[in-house]
Amino acid sequence: MALPAPLPTASSSSSLNADLNVTPMLDVLLVLLIMFMATLTKRMVLDVQLPETSNPVHASVVPIVLEVGPRGYYAVNQRVIATDSLHARLNAIYTGRPDKRIIVRGARTATYQEVLHAMDIARGAGVRVIGAETRSLSAPLPAR
Repeated sequence: MALPAPLPTASSSSSLNADLNVTPMLDVLLVLLIMFMATLTKRMVLDVQLPETSNPVHASVVPIVLEVGPRGYYAVNQRVIATDSLHARLNAIYTGRPDKRIIVRGARTATYQEVLHAMDIARGAGVRVIGAETRSLSAPLPAR
């Protein structure tokens, strides 16, 4: 049986050349750099709905504000409404009204569930756009 050939050593005349070939690595880095530069120059497109100021119909429409307080306190344009009649009142307001927007103003003491319940009632009454605003109520809360 024959023995395998001995490995070349540093002292032998046929030593291997261990030079690092940098050219393919630079090619890959250059391609990556070009790709990153090309993707950074792309612009993102966002679909934004801007308000129209030239339409006089929207300027004359009074916004409807639904105030939500704690323990079932609801007011539409600062008029207190019982919880049971809120849907009927909003339905009467938005029937035949072309502008189906409402601003829901939740008091700091109102829970998220109460505010979301008011938004659901407004959506059921035909409101299409709901704006949310958080600040303290301007009307005093009734004692219960």
